[in-house]
Amino acid sequence: MPVVEPFVRTEHCPDLPPPRGQTGIVHWIRVNLFSSPFNAVLTIASLYLVYVTVVPLFTWGVLNADWTSPNNLDRACQSEGGACWSFIIVRFNQFMYGFYPHEARWRVDTAFAILVISLAALMIERVPYKKYIGLFVIVIYPFLAYFLFLGGGVLEEVDTGQWGGLFLTLVLAVVPIAVSLPFGTLLALGRRSEMPIIRSVCICLIELPRGVPLITVLFMSSVVLPLFLPPGTYFDKVLRVLVGMSFFAAAYMAETVRGGLQAIPRGQYEAAQAMGLSYWKMMGLVILPQALKIMIPGIVSSFIGLFKDTTLVVVVGLLDMLNVITAATAHSNWLGTNIEGYVFAAFVYWVFCFSMSRYSIYLEHKLHTSH
Repeated sequence: MPVVEPFVRTEHCPDLPPPRGQTGIVHWIRVNLFSSPFNAVLTIASLYLVYVTVVPLFTWGVLNADWTSPNNLDRACQSEGGACWSFIIVRFNQFMYGFYPHEARWRVDTAFAILVISLAALMIERVPYKKYIGLFVIVIYPFLAYFLFLGGGVLEEVDTGQWGGLFLTLVLAVVPIAVSLPFGTLLALGRRSEMPIIRSVCICLIELPRGVPLITVLFMSSVVLPLFLPPGTYFDKVLRVLVGMSFFAAAYMAETVRGGLQAIPRGQYEAAQAMGLSYWKMMGLVILPQALKIMIPGIVSSFIGLFKDTTLVVVVGLLDMLNVITAATAHSNWLGTNIEGYVFAAFVYWVFCFSMSRYSIYLEHKLHTSH
């Protein structure tokens, strides 16, 4: 029986494009938005909801808004039915610096610019000498920022009672965030210690702040604590608030760290001990690096919550950005601008919180924590 050779086409067959109905925006809309009658109804309802909310918001916030910036410091808004963004423009410096002297605001800008540049250098992989930059941020920068903010010597002194706005918000957020992670880690390690006294002390230091709201801690640190100090002893109000918020944040951070430590398999501890590592070397070289990768979402969530909780300092007489905006809207020339002020405050808080969230996701992908 003769063998039939299969037909082989030797000439080149050009690649034909896919059918027009299976590519492009039309195909994506059909598959994702109108794949079924129920999805079509949901899509139409969502588009209608966007129309009835976004269009009026755009009209109020952009088309009919007042963007003028008058020369005088206070002026009633001239818009009719639109947003009064001139209120934000006129009061912008006050929202940023509070009542910090105008001629000394360069010190605030310089301090935060140094911090941003240093942190950016630590985050960018190709930047050399990260060890020295880290030492500068941890050891030298706190004293430099303290000198620039408060003054003294060649610089004019600025009382902390003049601090306010976003400047005060960042101070009240950055300091407890920087303090809470190392102290929270120590509290978590102490709570897991086999020494009864250390374990009991750490449990008390963790559970006491976690059992009360932050507003109670602020009130205790600012009002009640001075009553127990010797006569004539004075601590600055901002310093007392920073101590209270750092103590509160460290307690919550300790539980986050403890959860990460408990997620590490017991075999990692036993392997480190079998290699003859001491307790601190085992924690620093084997356990904590693995635990911190697991704890990234929880740590950043704590940081975001702490950043937003800075608004509670109004109970002790400090005016952060939100409370400066609230006080400004009470002026007779700016009555009725509460919505514009709160929208601006919400946007600023969202920018900072969203940035921390995105960097958390970047770290998770970089460290391959999906496993």
